[in-house]
Amino acid sequence: MRFDLSPLYRSTVGFDRLFNLLDGAPDAQGQSYPPYNIERLGETDYRITMAVAGFAEGDLSIEVKESALTVTGKRTEDEKKAYLHQGIAARTFERRFQLADHVEVSGAKLENGLLHIELKRVIPDAKKPRRIEIGAGANTATIEAKAA
Repeated sequence: MRFDLSPLYRSTVGFDRLFNLLDGAPDAQGQSYPPYNIERLGETDYRITMAVAGFAEGDLSIEVKESALTVTGKRTEDEKKAYLHQGIAARTFERRFQLADHVEVSGAKLENGLLHIELKRVIPDAKKPRRIEIGAGANTATIEAKAA
């Protein structure tokens, strides 16, 4: 089910990115391959774990562009095999994750068929809370005189 967000565009300014995220969100029956987990490891640390059995490091690609993380997998088969039963899916995939502001990829590793992508929220000093000292008496007057 899709919602019409056009009435919200008329009464808001600067929320275009949020509306685009909502509009581009996959359906509940959307892509399900490969399966993945998103873990919160600490206050600023996260991990995405994807089950990529059968893929080698050379078959996987991780790219960050703007605030989108894209993981792509494409197996290269040298020989054509005749399977009697193929239960391990090794099809080409592309999985996208939208990253929040100030979230950066800090590393990735492939072990035991699981791709672990480490993420860290790095808040710049300019965005961190800071304490403002309150002046009294002559200092306040000086600040007001400079501002005028």
